[in-house]
Amino acid sequence: MRLGYHVSAAQSIDLAFDRALALGCNTMQIFISNPRGWEIKEIPKEAKEAFIAKSKTGEVSPVVAHMPYLPNLSSTNESTYSKSIENLNKTLSLCSELSIKYLVTHLGSHLGKGTEIGIRNVVNAINKAKIGDEVTLLLENTSGSKNSVGSTLEELAAIREGSDKKIGFCLDTCHLYAAGYDITKKEVLEEIDRKLGFKDVYLFHLNDSKFQLGSHLDRHENIGRGYIGKEGFSRFFSYRKILAKPFIMETPQESSEELLLVKQLSGNH
Repeated sequence: MRLGYHVSAAQSIDLAFDRALALGCNTMQIFISNPRGWEIKEIPKEAKEAFIAKSKTGEVSPVVAHMPYLPNLSSTNESTYSKSIENLNKTLSLCSELSIKYLVTHLGSHLGKGTEIGIRNVVNAINKAKIGDEVTLLLENTSGSKNSVGSTLEELAAIREGSDKKIGFCLDTCHLYAAGYDITKKEVLEEIDRKLGFKDVYLFHLNDSKFQLGSHLDRHENIGRGYIGKEGFSRFFSYRKILAKPFIMETPQESSEELLLVKQLSGNH
């Protein structure tokens, strides 16, 4: 089972591997630039080489990068939209330099102009992006908060259909639950498989939810402590098709105990 956390890449980007391994992770997610800014700074040559060397050991694989928070690929604001596409291209390029295979992106907000326009803007941004064979862009589902794009399976499928690039999905369990998809039920997982196809789901963000089913609130909780709960995750993992996927947690407190709990719930201890 590929199981890990979103870990810090502070001080030197290669230290993310050390932090992941210290927790007991065999996969991880990182930010490769300031998550709350637009600027993408050049990574020092030594740090870049150390990162690539550590990635080649295969101890932590796959390594996943996450886009910063400011880019908005659904935006109807021209300036924000063009900056967002520029940031996406720079991040894809940096992923390629670092031999990172997957880049997760949020889909953003249509700013009240309607889901249809938001989807059109995301599709246009993806089609303009310089996506090659080295890096796969993964679209992350949202919790369904006001004006957000990508909270339904239909919206995600529409973006895939409209795009002329090879893209995939990163499904967040908290976001699915908050959007009204009860992932503890087999029929809901079958619906996801039917509408998206688990072959195109490359990654799961594994998070419990602080709020109830259909709340539309994106509030992560540690596994087993939220509304999905231990029993819910146990039922989720019983859908065997998903077990081959990497699972990355973005929970409030990281611990090797939580990794062990997930392994127990999934039958991989």
